[in-house]
Amino acid sequence: MRIKQLRQADLNLLVVFTVLAEERNASRAATRLSLSQPAVSRALHRLRDMFHDDLLVRTAAGYEPTQQGQRLIDELKVFLPRLDRLLSGSAFDPEVEQARFRIASTEHAASILAPALCREVLPSAKKVRLEFVALRDSGFEELTRGGLDLLLSTDDTYPPSQLQSEVIYKEELVCVVGAKSAYTRQLTIKQYLEAEHVGLSGVAGSRFTPEKLLGAKGHKRRVVIRVPYSAAAIQCVAGTPLIATVPKRFAVIEQHNPAIKILHPQRN
Repeated sequence: MRIKQLRQADLNLLVVFTVLAEERNASRAATRLSLSQPAVSRALHRLRDMFHDDLLVRTAAGYEPTQQGQRLIDELKVFLPRLDRLLSGSAFDPEVEQARFRIASTEHAASILAPALCREVLPSAKKVRLEFVALRDSGFEELTRGGLDLLLSTDDTYPPSQLQSEVIYKEELVCVVGAKSAYTRQLTIKQYLEAEHVGLSGVAGSRFTPEKLLGAKGHKRRVVIRVPYSAAAIQCVAGTPLIATVPKRFAVIEQHNPAIKILHPQRN
């Protein structure tokens, strides 16, 4: 964070810019802001110096934003309501507020939570926009810098101490095999270790892997292929003797697929 630049910035100018961009007219903007028209013009001049861009240019139809001006408008639509809530201490109301949230997520969390948000939140949150992006190794750093609003991961990751976290739901692993597999409803540890497996690779794959649990008991499974997504792992087992170990909620999404069946590991 560039402290010196922030100390020199006048946030009131951003309010003036927002109103001027909405009204596209200096006189109407001045009335809304309870300022004189020359004061609004001076504020625009200072903003142009601050951003090294014209931001708003006069046309026959009124002020029109430049490309940089439009980017600033889009950013302020999100930033100013958040600043207002911070200063007033008011709670976020998704039904009336305009906001955009960028969420880094594992494939599993996005598959479970994004559909629920589409059904239960977005119909009433008309001005809220959500963007899910793939979780990367730099996720916590991006969250700390403000490049992300939320990060959805699992409890085997350790966020920096300055970040807040809470458990949304708990998950367990199940085994997915081909529909014609000789395995029945449960797998013994002996059967599991003798089989060949589809593993998950990459950042998302490392979140849901049985290697840690097996290693604690001195076991190691035989992974013959790794793929980055649970859906791909499930598709790999159809018509093969392979086993894919994936999150249960994700497997349930595919439970009506006639080419596979879902098994549970035998409890010792």
